[in-house]
Amino acid sequence: VQLQASGGGLVQTGGSLRLSCAASGRTFGDYGMGWFRQAPGKEREFVAAISWSGGSTYYADSVKGRFTISRDNAKNTVILQMNSLKLEDTAVYYCAANPTGWGTLTRSYDSWGQGTLVTVSS
Repeated sequence: VQLQASGGGLVQTGGSLRLSCAASGRTFGDYGMGWFRQAPGKEREFVAAISWSGGSTYYADSVKGRFTISRDNAKNTVILQMNSLKLEDTAVYYCAANPTGWGTLTRSYDSWGQGTLVTVSS
């Protein structure tokens, strides 16, 4: 499956952004989906994941209560709604597809989007 992430940009602390990931190719509904992020000089880290049906979601502790992941299988899209953004949320955000379910490990995902930059300023 091919993935295209969009929606990044510059936002002030406390603001909101909505990231979108459009999928094409294989059946989108067969994949669990995840969002990861990578800040400069740091390793890529898990942000959020959603099961193939959308019935289960999981979040990193650092974003729990502020970010919401959702999906629309009819539109082949997964969304990451980010509220109450903090300086430490600044990173390149990647969407990814997991053919075996959903999880927190990068090695579980075999397709990755190109990334979209989120910059949070004070």
